[in-house]
Amino acid sequence: MLDLPLWAWLVCAGVLGLLVGSFLNVVILRLPARMEALWRREAHEALGLDAGEEPLPPGIVREPSHCPHCGHRLRAFDNIPLLGWLKLKGRCRHCGARISLQYPLVEAAVAVLSVLVVARLGPGGKALAGLVFTWMLVALTGIDLRTRLLPDQLTYPLLWLGLLLSLTGLFVPAPMAILGAALGYLSLWSVYWLFKLATGKEGMGYGDFKLLAALGAWMGPGALLPVILLSSLIGALLGGALIVFGRHRREVPIPFGPFLAGAGWLWLLAGDALWGLYAQLAGWR
Repeated sequence: MLDLPLWAWLVCAGVLGLLVGSFLNVVILRLPARMEALWRREAHEALGLDAGEEPLPPGIVREPSHCPHCGHRLRAFDNIPLLGWLKLKGRCRHCGARISLQYPLVEAAVAVLSVLVVARLGPGGKALAGLVFTWMLVALTGIDLRTRLLPDQLTYPLLWLGLLLSLTGLFVPAPMAILGAALGYLSLWSVYWLFKLATGKEGMGYGDFKLLAALGAWMGPGALLPVILLSSLIGALLGGALIVFGRHRREVPIPFGPFLAGAGWLWLLAGDALWGLYAQLAGWR
């Protein structure tokens, strides 16, 4: 480990977060489109239909960044996180179309979250794992908000990484990680089927089960109930506020994945502090 002061590590975390945030924007925008195109191609093949010559959307790694409106390839400076968007004043240099606020917001958010992870966990392997955990949750949150999908391409690696890290005991030992993953999946799976049998409707998607299983693998079974309660509370408050102020129609479902991701991130970094605060408020201390 390099002998650097904490502030230097925080600066490095912020810069790295900006760069990763720029890449996560690509993942959030391109992965669902690529998945849907592949699903259509597979469905045509399964039904014996001619899939035609529909080109696949751009991939995540090989295709360079370009304007989604006119397809103009971005210059190197335009791709600099935050600075490029500010320099262009939020518009494409070629066609003048507006560039979504998602780009600078995700980059800034990932930078801030990365700094908080290193500040909380300290420089070292635990912080590195926490950064990967954070970045994957940001990608899942962005995709779920846009498409109501939690892709297996992200939830499964997050799950397996949590299980593998448990072999080192970095966050929880392996038995607790395995139990947390199993209980995480089965708890929401049970709620899903009870709700469906009672109402005939689907209250959540299978991606939510897998995400909670991944969180259980990282933090063990003891974190599951607090994460579910915290995510439900945040979801109820935010969803109610959006409906009251007319930002969301009552009949349109609100994705639960972002609330699970946010609660899981908070609990990984500050679970002990949150539990202590709850105990104090409840009069246990």
